[in-house]
Amino acid sequence: MVDPKYPGGGHATAGAVDSLLPEGVDPARARLLFVHAHPDDEAVNTSATMGHYSALGAETVLLTMTRGERGEVIPPALRYLEVGQPGCPDTDGTALGLYRIAELDAAARAMGLADRFYAGEPPAQDPRVGFANGAGKYVDSGMSWGPDGYAQPALDVSPAALTAADPEETAAHVAAAIRALRPHAVVTYADDGGYGHPDHVAAHRVTQRAVEIAASAPDAVWDVPLFWGIESQVDPADPRLQAAIHGELAVKRAAMAAHATQIVLAEDPEDRSYTMSNGVPQRINTTETYRLLRRAGA
Repeated sequence: MVDPKYPGGGHATAGAVDSLLPEGVDPARARLLFVHAHPDDEAVNTSATMGHYSALGAETVLLTMTRGERGEVIPPALRYLEVGQPGCPDTDGTALGLYRIAELDAAARAMGLADRFYAGEPPAQDPRVGFANGAGKYVDSGMSWGPDGYAQPALDVSPAALTAADPEETAAHVAAAIRALRPHAVVTYADDGGYGHPDHVAAHRVTQRAVEIAASAPDAVWDVPLFWGIESQVDPADPRLQAAIHGELAVKRAAMAAHATQIVLAEDPEDRSYTMSNGVPQRINTTETYRLLRRAGA
C-alpha cells in the first residue's frame, strides 16, 4: 500500500515510495540521520541510500554506536588485530576498533557524508547522563548463538558493551544527536536487527526510544518526521508505508571496499558478488528497502 501523502515520485518497486523524506521537503535542504551498530553495517545495508541523498545535496549523517571491536578479520596480514588471534595486542578489541575508524572514514568519503561520529562523541553525547561504564563509549558486544538458536552477546561480553548499557542512557545520547541535527528522517534497523545481532537489536531499540525522547522530553526541540527501519525487501501485503531507494553500484562498492577487514569484493567492478567472514557468497543490492516505524505526532 502506498501512502498518497508521501508519493516520492515514481514507484520503481511495487508497493513502495522512492523517498525517505516527508512530502514537500527538498532533498537539497534535507537532513537524514542513519544509526548503525558497527562500522561496515552502513556500507552493506544503506550506502546506496546514503550516497543517493548525499549526491542530491542532503546533509547525510552517520552515527555508529560502537567501533566494531569484536569483528572477525579476513585478510591474513591483519588477522593479528582480531581478539583471540596470535599476536593480538589486547583482549578487548581496542586495536581493531582503532583500525576500523580509518575504514569508516574512507567509507564516509565514498558516500559523501556531511558528518559521521560515534556514540560518545558530540553531538551523540548527553553530558547530563554520561556513561555508567566509565569508558565514555560503547563497545562491540560480539555475538554467539544461544541454546535456543537465537543470537546473543559473546560469552565474554565486556561490561562496556552496547548491550550491557542502560537503554535509557544510550537513548539519551542518540537523542542528543537528534536534538542537535533535527533530521527529517532517521534510519536504523528493524526490530529484529536484520538477522538478530544483539547490537543491531539494541541500536533499533535505543534509536526508537531516542526519537520519543527528542519529541517528548521537557526540553524537546524536534519530533522526527519519519523514522524508518531497514528491511530486506518490500512486502506488498504490509499496509505500512514502505520505501525503496535506488543508488549507484560504484558508490556502494567503494563504501564496502573501505571495510577491507570485514568484506571481500569481486575484482571486477561490475561484479556484484562479495563475501564476509563466513565465506558465503552474497550479492550487492543497490536497491535498499525500508519500512516506516513512526511518523511525527503518532
